[in-house]
Amino acid sequence: MQSLNKYFNVFPRVVRANSKETINIEPLYDNVKPSGCAKYKVTHYPVDYPATGKGDELEDSNIIEPIDGCLQIERYFEGEQEHILLIEEMVDSEVARQVEFRVYSLEEDLFSRKPYKGDVHMHTYHSDGRETPAYLTAACRKIGFDFISITDHEKYYPSIEAQEAFEDVDVDIGIYRGEEVHPPDNIVHMVNFGGDFSVNEIFQQDELTYKKEVSAIEKGFSHIEDETLRRQLASCTWCYEKIREGGGLGIFCHPFWRIKSGYHVSTKMTELLYEYQPFDALEVIGGFHRHQLESNVLQVASYNDQRAKGKNFPIVGVSDSHGCESGSLFGWYYTIVFAKNLTLNDLVDSIKDNYSVAMEAVEGERTWAHGDFRLVKYALFLEREVFPYHDDLCKVEGELMHEYIKGDNGAKGELARRKGNVSRLYNMLWA
Repeated sequence: MQSLNKYFNVFPRVVRANSKETINIEPLYDNVKPSGCAKYKVTHYPVDYPATGKGDELEDSNIIEPIDGCLQIERYFEGEQEHILLIEEMVDSEVARQVEFRVYSLEEDLFSRKPYKGDVHMHTYHSDGRETPAYLTAACRKIGFDFISITDHEKYYPSIEAQEAFEDVDVDIGIYRGEEVHPPDNIVHMVNFGGDFSVNEIFQQDELTYKKEVSAIEKGFSHIEDETLRRQLASCTWCYEKIREGGGLGIFCHPFWRIKSGYHVSTKMTELLYEYQPFDALEVIGGFHRHQLESNVLQVASYNDQRAKGKNFPIVGVSDSHGCESGSLFGWYYTIVFAKNLTLNDLVDSIKDNYSVAMEAVEGERTWAHGDFRLVKYALFLEREVFPYHDDLCKVEGELMHEYIKGDNGAKGELARRKGNVSRLYNMLWA
């Protein structure tokens, strides 16, 4: 986004494809307000031109004058694509200054959804992280997340602790339950996002029953000769079924995590999980430090290879962070889910329906998006043109959440006053 855009209210920024819409441009400060003698040349550039030929020409230009100090630009927005609106201030037929704005037109299925950012794989001091669940939750809002799940190793209660920390205050971030699941004799890491009971606690409390049920599942994989692979696949199937029983999303974690002795999960095991797909979503982007980024490259390549073979796995991006003040991982990787609402069921269903992208935003690097092509294009637009406004609102809320857990009673009232700010922003930016 051009920094000059911050001087204007521009709405809507997201419109329906193949329809006419009026874009309003309101100058906010004196330095950009129209001068009395100026007229404005508006040129519309559809980025994916040519489309069907029913809309505007490549360089559709006209001259308009401000109305009550604002510009109103009516255009037909053809197809699902990004559009550039170039505004040139004309004084005595000369261009005095110019600025451009971006608008995105969407087909109805995507237009009816809003983008929500979040992280569903993080750790606190209850396992091998650094901070409390409450601190981590506030930090997530501060960097622009709309939903989170704390997933400590073998522990479910820290995610409940995060919910309880803010149960008496109005916050707009969705705080959902979770855990990282580590069943006996199975090296595959799994995340339970949103399940209403702990899977870890089942086999921790009754390992004998767990093993009997896994053995029954294993009989269905008798054609797999390797006993270890067969047992691990059965164990994963049992875990993912339990996660779904609780209404959660079962995630296959970091398939190409490289440890000293090699990949943490063998490629043969990963291929079996790909083949039978007991999981609901794949961590196509995981929380890897700079010296480990090869693992994410391999995970993306593997995912694309599976898509070429006809598999279309739902995906997430996660930080797997073990400290939000450590200077790495936290905020580097996340998921954008395109959902109708911020409820758990809607997030889970939207991910399963392939309305999510995995994001990489390693500090100091450019932002990358992975997933369905149309969603990736749209996500990159949102990162440039919408999320900067969204993140500004979230930052203030996150700071107030930190003050609240430190005991500042005034923060509670201020959070209540700000509740709904992001929804109001989206209502303005969507036609």
